[in-house]
Amino acid sequence: MNRAELKSGRTTEPVEGSTIKRELKGVADAAEDITNSRTLELVARAGFAVSGILHLLIGLVAIRLAMGGEGEADVSGAVAQLASQPAGPVLLWSSFAACVALAVWQASDAIFDFEHLPAKKKAAKKAKAGLQAVVYAGLAVTLFSFASGAGKDHSSSTSDLTASVMTAPGGYALLLAVGAGVAIAGIVYAIRGFRQSFAKHLRLPAGQKARSAVIILGVVGYAAKGIALLLVGLLVIIATIKVHPEESTGLDGGLKALRDQPFGLYILAAIGIGLICYGIFMMVRAKLAKM
Repeated sequence: MNRAELKSGRTTEPVEGSTIKRELKGVADAAEDITNSRTLELVARAGFAVSGILHLLIGLVAIRLAMGGEGEADVSGAVAQLASQPAGPVLLWSSFAACVALAVWQASDAIFDFEHLPAKKKAAKKAKAGLQAVVYAGLAVTLFSFASGAGKDHSSSTSDLTASVMTAPGGYALLLAVGAGVAIAGIVYAIRGFRQSFAKHLRLPAGQKARSAVIILGVVGYAAKGIALLLVGLLVIIATIKVHPEESTGLDGGLKALRDQPFGLYILAAIGIGLICYGIFMMVRAKLAKM
């Protein structure tokens, strides 16, 4: 500290602190500008379409299972179908890029947006955007694993992961919490569908017939996805309680287990149709979503 500073009783520390704050704010503003760019928005919208295509493929496999066929009715199986197409590598890498862009967009919402809202509502909105970012990042990881040639059987990996977590300290409670969380998410999805709350996130078409079609797709699709998630969550809970990690087989195992229940074939076919509706809805959402 120099004599002038001693004489005036001031130091350079507050000035330096203000400079650092301004620099950090500048970096944050630049990051927000990049994540809100038109180019990123267009690629991120394609992420909704990718999710839609995967759900549509899962729905088709579910219907095939109900009719006595075979297949893997989960994200891994749907991505494997994309990989088997003549333009498989192009489809996988472009889908990967779209899901990464959407994950970044949702993460940007979680970090920068909703600041004008009351504290509780802001926290809820940010948490929702953060969870969506995690979901699309997970899709991107799956797509990358197949694009890079590292894809493997999803049911086995789910069981192996469950077994590993189960033997870890606190793993039992963690698995119960995860299972409950997924089951609750399924219930929330179904409620969101029946209440049509998804509509507020869309710029619905002006025509009454087109608007009604989008709403019907959303209601049926959200309900079917909710039931599917509920099945997965219950499987995780049951496998944890019985200490049988091999029973935690993800969505594919849940749908195949449903097939063996009374009227299961009809319920499975209905879920398959619902997932196809959800897939079409997500592809429509790519165009109509309020970003």
